[in-house]
Amino acid sequence: MRTAARTALAIPPSLLRTTCSRIPLITARFQSTSSTRTRPNPRWLSEARTRIGKCISFGLSSEQTREAGGVLHELTDRWRELLAGSEGFLASKDQAGHVNNVVYNRYAESARVNWLLSFAASDKAHRNEWLELMTPKSKGLILRSIKTDYKFPMVYPDRVTVLHKLRNKPEAESDHFMLDVLILSERHRRIAARCEEDIVVYDYKLGRKSPMQPFVIDKLQQTFDLQEQAKAVNGERVSRLLKQVQKLEKDSWDRPDAKEDFGSATTGP
Repeated sequence: MRTAARTALAIPPSLLRTTCSRIPLITARFQSTSSTRTRPNPRWLSEARTRIGKCISFGLSSEQTREAGGVLHELTDRWRELLAGSEGFLASKDQAGHVNNVVYNRYAESARVNWLLSFAASDKAHRNEWLELMTPKSKGLILRSIKTDYKFPMVYPDRVTVLHKLRNKPEAESDHFMLDVLILSERHRRIAARCEEDIVVYDYKLGRKSPMQPFVIDKLQQTFDLQEQAKAVNGERVSRLLKQVQKLEKDSWDRPDAKEDFGSATTGP
């Protein structure tokens, strides 16, 4: 459910540098769960468009042209859902996404706040408790560490969509969870960076870590289930689209008698 409109913040080029939030409250050592999931080729989206362009250059029938146009339309209109959703990020048009100008880690932190606010909006029975988790009044969620993997440099101006997902399904009495973050370049329609955030529940009154409350566990477990559903649905969409592209290739340039169509222009005598 989309609970926050995309927001554009004007940030001058002088501020386009990365920052990392540091929370010195936790000193206990902690081994984060490593991710072993395989990811699809990160360039599949741009490569699919290029492959369709090659098919068109070799000439397509009217029916094939309609099919190629349908694939291109879906790749263009639903690129966020396909690119992010196939990895389990809830990136449909009615899901919250946060858009700003390019400031990577500061930006991921801002988007994480929006992610948590979406729970406060959808879980009205515990709205105040969700909001309190973002304050130092009692128990709060704090960023223990962040790791950023930069994929390519973006230049000002660009706009990004930042999406969060749970890496694992939280268990009862858990006192932390890991978030995977995807930063998408709107201009290039590709992944600009990935982040890993380690979030811990901290009891400010007792000065130590604390297990997550049951309402938090329940909501995060529901969210993880939705992620898995999105991953299956969008993964199937990506597979279907790539099969369509492959068929277009077989029916156009990837055949023995294929000749590239250079147009109908003729040269004079």
